Amino acid sequence: MSIKDQLTQDMKQAMKDREAGKLRLSVIRMVRSSIKNIEINDKKELNDDEVLSVLMKEVKMRQDSLEEFQKAGREELVAQAKEEIAILKAYLPEALSDEELKAIVAEVIASVGATSLKEMGKVMPVVMAKTKGRADGKRINAIVRELLK
Repeated sequence: MSIKDQLTQDMKQAMKDREAGKLRLSVIRMVRSSIKNIEINDKKELNDDEVLSVLMKEVKMRQDSLEEFQKAGREELVAQAKEEIAILKAYLPEALSDEELKAIVAEVIASVGATSLKEMGKVMPVVMAKTKGRADGKRINAIVRELLK
């Protein structure tokens, strides 16, 4: 079953659950809306990889908002953002551990022959493609910098 089908099915279930699924329902609708907008703008059906990138973008937006809410001391918004992130992460593949990520980065560095931070541009796209949906760009960037020192 594709991620889009899963989102549709979960949205229907959240509608049936009524009050219990309000936040879940709104988050799923927001994500489906984002996916639909991209499909309309690009005039093509998104595949699972493209849907994953939309989901990661939505998670990233909420994580950025979470940081701002914490700085402002808005605890009710912090709690809501955390719940939304948890709902979205249920559709993403399991995240890679730091050890697994370091192994992938080291393998890519060896394969492209990078030796300094100047060659980070060669490494990042390959690692991002290999870890699609399973690691945050900031984490990857930090590990690449650490290994290329």
